[in-house]
Amino acid sequence: MPSDCTSYQSSGYFTPLIVDYLDQKVNLKPLYNRFPTLKNFKLQIEEKQENYDPEFRSVLADTLQQQYNDIDASPLTLQNIQLLSDGNTFTITTGHQLNLFTGPLYFLYKIISTINLTKELKGAYPEYNFVPVYWMATEDHDFEEINYFNFKNKKIAWPRESSGPVGRLSTEGLDVVLEVFSKELGPGKNAEWLKSLFKKAYLEHANLADATRYLANAIFGEHGLVVINADSPELKKLFIPHIKEELLRQTSHQKVAEASGSLKEYKIQVNPRDINLFYIEDNIRERIILQDGTYFVNNTELKFTEAEMLELLESHPEKFSPNVIMRPLYQEVILPNLCYIGGGGELAYWLELKSYFDAAHVNFPILLLRNSALVATHKQADKLDKLGLTWGDMFSKQQDLVNRKVQAYSEFQLDLTEQKEFLKAQFEKLSSIAAKTDVSFTGAVKAQELKQLKGLENLEKRLLKAEKRKHADGLARITSIQNELFPNNSLQERRANFAEFYLEFDGRLLEELFRQLKPLEQEFNVVVL
Repeated sequence: MPSDCTSYQSSGYFTPLIVDYLDQKVNLKPLYNRFPTLKNFKLQIEEKQENYDPEFRSVLADTLQQQYNDIDASPLTLQNIQLLSDGNTFTITTGHQLNLFTGPLYFLYKIISTINLTKELKGAYPEYNFVPVYWMATEDHDFEEINYFNFKNKKIAWPRESSGPVGRLSTEGLDVVLEVFSKELGPGKNAEWLKSLFKKAYLEHANLADATRYLANAIFGEHGLVVINADSPELKKLFIPHIKEELLRQTSHQKVAEASGSLKEYKIQVNPRDINLFYIEDNIRERIILQDGTYFVNNTELKFTEAEMLELLESHPEKFSPNVIMRPLYQEVILPNLCYIGGGGELAYWLELKSYFDAAHVNFPILLLRNSALVATHKQADKLDKLGLTWGDMFSKQQDLVNRKVQAYSEFQLDLTEQKEFLKAQFEKLSSIAAKTDVSFTGAVKAQELKQLKGLENLEKRLLKAEKRKHADGLARITSIQNELFPNNSLQERRANFAEFYLEFDGRLLEELFRQLKPLEQEFNVVVL
């Protein structure tokens, strides 16, 4: 079996901002509350207890019980919902879009990271309760990002139009998608389980939010996962003061813009709008724009005076939807949350929000990078062994990996750096002599140096090319296995769907993920099935 894989920092798949966050660089420390360590969670618990309104607990628990009325939830999930009324209960939360049939693999990694962290915290702090929460992004309107999944390199898509919040979208038409998916699955026990799961989720539920809740519950319910749909009048009422602040004073824009200045050496993930709210109805999710004292809803004829807008907020708070800047605040206002678990892109925009949270007097959660994993078969692991490769090698850029292996296969040195350095030293002496003899010679000496160095570089390339031809079969096997594990030179977790692994390995994939993924360790896991 090849040696274990690499850390997140050295994997090459995370941005400089996330690498610096993981390395706890001093310049980023003002942008977050506490780094995710087991010890720091005790302080986070104490802070959240003081900061969270205890009256919100009953509203939260009641709303979740209503949302689970038609779900055959596990006893552990139902218990966790009830425990949210208890002042010693806290949540660990991850969020994700409503991707069709879970979308890419990292949906699983997010939720398993969340569940495993709650178990680890319960072991460390048994006097408290910790509930894993999946926050469904039901108010998103980017349907084209979620209307498909990949199965064995084939795109299984749901071709339809959508303009409003995706959670309210009718599941009509997904029977056709099931027919296509069923043909790809073929016969067999595991295939039938996948077909049944898709059918019960999407053909027996009226909208995408209910379907996704069923799906997540079917896969993770026995571990006590609680799925929340925050597109709720009762929950939005709890957020009215912050929506009002945004409408009247636009605090988020000012504070996030200030924080963005601290991140100017990095690529900024999101830029704030003047008002970071949408107006939503079943088929509408459009920006609210303030112009000359009047509130307009973009791309519609709707407009409101300040008094009318505030009256609408009090009577129908569900018509206001926070965007990417305000959604995290909404989450932390309504949940007794300690930690948000997300991918690198998510943590990047969370790091812009600390000063906004401070201004809103809301506790900023611990930010934890979700687990990442590479799923491989024993057959693939054996191939790596025979090729003399490590899992770490698989994370290399393909051209760099090929060049390294050509050098390893070759019977002589292909890197002519030593010869080039020797040549430079000789020409340096010649330049000194030329300068003392006739300064006009120095140009000719420099031209000759560049010519000979270019000749060595060309020779180096020709030697490498010749060795690649000589070892073509071995190199083809290397690129083939890397392409299997990193489709299109990207992370497997961003493309493959869990169904193709379940088809071959049934529940073993989830068993291994639960066993191996350790949220507080900064390692890219390799799961061999």
